[in-house]
Amino acid sequence: MSHTFYVGSLSLGLFLGMLVLMEIGRRIAVRQLARDPEQVQAGFGAIEGGVLALLGLLLAFTFSGAGTRFDARRHLIVEETNAISTAYARLDMLPAAAQPALRENFRRYVDARLDVYRKLPDMAAVKEELAKANNLQKDIWLQAVAAVRSENAPPQSAVVLLPALNAMIDITTTRTMAAQMHPPAIIFAMLFALALVSSLLAGYGMAGGTSRSWLHMLCFAVVIAVAVYVILDLEYPRLGLIRVEAFDQALVELREAMK
Repeated sequence: MSHTFYVGSLSLGLFLGMLVLMEIGRRIAVRQLARDPEQVQAGFGAIEGGVLALLGLLLAFTFSGAGTRFDARRHLIVEETNAISTAYARLDMLPAAAQPALRENFRRYVDARLDVYRKLPDMAAVKEELAKANNLQKDIWLQAVAAVRSENAPPQSAVVLLPALNAMIDITTTRTMAAQMHPPAIIFAMLFALALVSSLLAGYGMAGGTSRSWLHMLCFAVVIAVAVYVILDLEYPRLGLIRVEAFDQALVELREAMK
């Protein structure tokens, strides 16, 4: 099942659930209105306002958090590209004999890093590419250390190259952890629950009219369902409609420049 289909199904289910609960809330209020018109509205405004305010607050925080994480993931792509580019350029400090093997490993490394994200959501393939990239990191490090220790290496080559390689290696862990950083599932469960409870209360509050206000019911349900869909899509920018692949072009162009 694709991420887009899964998130779309959840959002559609939320939309339909909200419509059903608005109708249930309206029918409950109509029955109570027939028995005791005074009781239906007693204290209702404060309760409805509080629940809707909490729903709005939770939507705002989850949307803001998803957007922040989305931007952070795009920034990390650029940061990794810059780290690899810097380390690759500093290979010029090494003796000429040591450079070809290192440059070839750099090209293979960039290919592996690109494939890590291209092969999502196939996690088995992703883990395989991650392992390949990690092994190449070790090879590059060992080759670089041996090169800077060679007799004809410039004295400053270790100071210039090794920190750049270290930064290149560190950013991969940062990106891997950033890809796995999401709010706890309880936050999304609470968001869905609040949306449904708010729908029940909204339907209850619409019982004073002589007929259903389909426009208000549909607009409320659509707005909340679409907002939830966008939040969930932003949280997984490699799987849904909102994606970060455009920023991978920086790494692709770097790979092309290494030929």
